Amino acid sequence: MKKRLYLELWRVNRRWLTVGIGVKRWLLLLGTGAAITGMGLVYFILVAYREQWIPEWVYDLITLQFLPVWLRVLLPGLVGGAVILMAVARIGQTLVAPYRSEDVHVVETLYEYSKRGRGPHIVAIGGGTGMPNLLRGLREYTRNITAIVTVADDGGSSGRLRRELGVLPPGDFRNNIAALSRDEALMTQVLQYRFGSQVTEEGNGRSELQGHAFGNLLLAALTGIMGSFDEALLAAERVLAVRGRVLPATLENITLVADIKVKHNSSETRRVVGESAIPKAGGQIHHLSIDPPLVRAYPPAVQAIFQADLIVLGPGSLYTSILPNLLVPDLAAALQRTRAPKIYVCNLATQPGETDNYTVADHVNTILQHTPAHLLDIVLANDNLSIPPHIGGGDTKYVDPIAPEQVKMIATDLVDEAHPWRHDSAKLARAIVDLLRIT
Repeated sequence: MKKRLYLELWRVNRRWLTVGIGVKRWLLLLGTGAAITGMGLVYFILVAYREQWIPEWVYDLITLQFLPVWLRVLLPGLVGGAVILMAVARIGQTLVAPYRSEDVHVVETLYEYSKRGRGPHIVAIGGGTGMPNLLRGLREYTRNITAIVTVADDGGSSGRLRRELGVLPPGDFRNNIAALSRDEALMTQVLQYRFGSQVTEEGNGRSELQGHAFGNLLLAALTGIMGSFDEALLAAERVLAVRGRVLPATLENITLVADIKVKHNSSETRRVVGESAIPKAGGQIHHLSIDPPLVRAYPPAVQAIFQADLIVLGPGSLYTSILPNLLVPDLAAALQRTRAPKIYVCNLATQPGETDNYTVADHVNTILQHTPAHLLDIVLANDNLSIPPHIGGGDTKYVDPIAPEQVKMIATDLVDEAHPWRHDSAKLARAIVDLLRIT
């Protein structure tokens, strides 16, 4: 039992010696300062003895004259070093206490912080509910994460705020900020809190707040205070201690426009305007565009793409979350020119109204038809179709992992076994990091 305890103590405390954790250099500096101070103290004791300011017995006691010479040298060094280490550990515990879990040792907190700080620069592009799931997994490997989010949403609370206040739709930004915040459990509850029927107004029984998520209102308020949506995002990141960045694809107001085939075996198409209207239109989406078509990308988003070690597209709704970003000309051009590998994470399940009966190859072909050449390097797809589709209360229709001809496909188990229509965050992040190591 004692042996196991000592081994555990050694396992934890050896983290102090890890390269790059940023502790050893300061311990060395502290030790040097203590040695210089000690030299001054020794000189003072010698002067005090020579000038007979202190009795001889006091001098002998202070200088350990009753011990062998080797002990007089070794003992102060060991005791002094132990005291310094204890003081540093206690100070460290006090300083990082607000930022760590109660059951995690301070050195483990410093080690994980340092490791993630040196992690790869990963850019995730998309929107909807797929991206936050991806970010939750990636943040275990790196803090250098940039999420580039579509601004085409026009439904629900986001659509109302967009129409009434003229702000960019905050919903997808809220979800991703929550996923990257330090205390996600609490922040998710706060930011996702939606005002419901308990909020009423005398006379008509309905409040203007009803249906709004608190996080959407927070971003709208910060936009009014800071003067712009991008400054509001920066303020939210500071307030919520976000581990990464969440950026808009563009700051301009864009609308999605889809040409939809009325029947699958017909060339007749009709035009549907608005992100929220497209999945409800019925038929097969033939072509997607944005209005206006020549919008400018948000410059920090373009910069993040060029600085990335890896770029991930998806997961998310193909036509309403991923493609709207790729239709911004500057972003598409940056993705063409960047040296970072570009991975498309294909959805696990088809999406009614958007990708009915689509295979992995169909998803990839749709992206290639709407974007310039050389925009994708690898498609990552799920090949575990064994989970019953009714698990979790849904009716999952899996995307068939048929490989596209133009892009290399890597298939592996990515499914969340409790909710088979979505990715398992840990599996997905591990697969992406493994791909980064081999590309």
